[in-house]
Amino acid sequence: MNPIEETARRAKDAALRLAGLSTQVKNRALQGMADLLRGRRADILAANQQDVQRATELVARGALSKPLLDRLKLSEDKVLGMAQGVESVAQLPDPVGQTLSTMELDDGLELRQVSCPIGVIGAIFESRPDAVPQIASLCWKSGNTVILKGGTEAQESNRVLVNLLRRAVAAVAPDLMDAVQMIETREDVRALLQLEDHVDLFVPRGSNDFVRYIQDNTRVPVLGHADGICHAYVDQHADVAQAVAVCYDAKVQYPAVCNAIETVLVHRQIAPTFLPLLARAYEQAGVEMRGCVAARALLPNIVPATDVDWDTEYLDLVVSIRLVDDLETAIAHVNRHGSGHTDTIVTEDRQAAERFLDGVDAATVMHNASTRFADGFRFGKGAEIGISTNKTHARGPVGLEGLVLYKYRLSGRGHVVADYVGPQAKPFTHRCLPT
Repeated sequence: MNPIEETARRAKDAALRLAGLSTQVKNRALQGMADLLRGRRADILAANQQDVQRATELVARGALSKPLLDRLKLSEDKVLGMAQGVESVAQLPDPVGQTLSTMELDDGLELRQVSCPIGVIGAIFESRPDAVPQIASLCWKSGNTVILKGGTEAQESNRVLVNLLRRAVAAVAPDLMDAVQMIETREDVRALLQLEDHVDLFVPRGSNDFVRYIQDNTRVPVLGHADGICHAYVDQHADVAQAVAVCYDAKVQYPAVCNAIETVLVHRQIAPTFLPLLARAYEQAGVEMRGCVAARALLPNIVPATDVDWDTEYLDLVVSIRLVDDLETAIAHVNRHGSGHTDTIVTEDRQAAERFLDGVDAATVMHNASTRFADGFRFGKGAEIGISTNKTHARGPVGLEGLVLYKYRLSGRGHVVADYVGPQAKPFTHRCLPT
């Protein structure tokens, strides 16, 4: 058995034990994780500084993108935020063992649908070391074991973080240390992708090419998104000041993440008033604007947009701007060019807002709010394992509820199917019972 298969086998064995662990023990481990993140933050930041120094050299040589460098950097506030996120997960209800429905099939024969862990999660991500405690804490609380693989640019940070998390687990459940493991090389990833008998779900977080590589090279289900092409539509009935604030935050607050907007759609009637104000704010922040012909008629100094721009995830201080004639054109543009991630409308017209929210096919749709709110922590999930644009059991920021499935538990008193078939078959009652 090769080393990666052995890692996966240990994770699967641990998953069977973790599935039945009490909420109290799981929460004690989570609190231990938070305490170690706070107490050892100097070690975390020192390791991160090593990663940042190497990554800065790679950026200078053109071997690493600047957005990845931006995602790599940690600060004391970020580390404290990691600890807070882990504690938030501890405070959430345990998603495992919840009765989702109960039905009486016949007298004394009852069927319950009960939530249960998925099993072994392979979490593969680029750059961001803060993903390590987010993913590990969510998997632990939901009864899943996790095999983590971060980018080589974050190797030192990830090693320190994983070691701290495993120490916290060992303090309360020494036989479950293998519930949190880490692999380090691309060869390890290739081997892991082939272990469909041991890994139950992959969750990739990273670039379009990176996620598509995972999707194309495994038979294991994959949860996540390849693109984050998000939009803001400024309707003719928008509050102009509010629209500027939302579009500014959604692009500038943190441009290197998947929930930052890449395109601003503007109704023609409000454009002469709105666009100069937005352009002034964007210019002060160093945002490069690329516009359609109609947008450039109002903002002659901006760069012409090409067809490629509408389908590009910049992950940088770049934004494309298009004027539209009506709400339906805006919705059609979003559904054609968007990635199904997060899109927002700014308007005081409630009917227009509802039409946008209903008509846009995205995991998260918003009204008068920045797309940057599309985040597991901000949504009250404690953290997120990732954001999914899948149309499966989990969509949008995936928290605990997206890391459990369910099983059916049938209890009877010697009931046999033979009694329910043939000319004298007993009828089923199929009566819903309180959960």
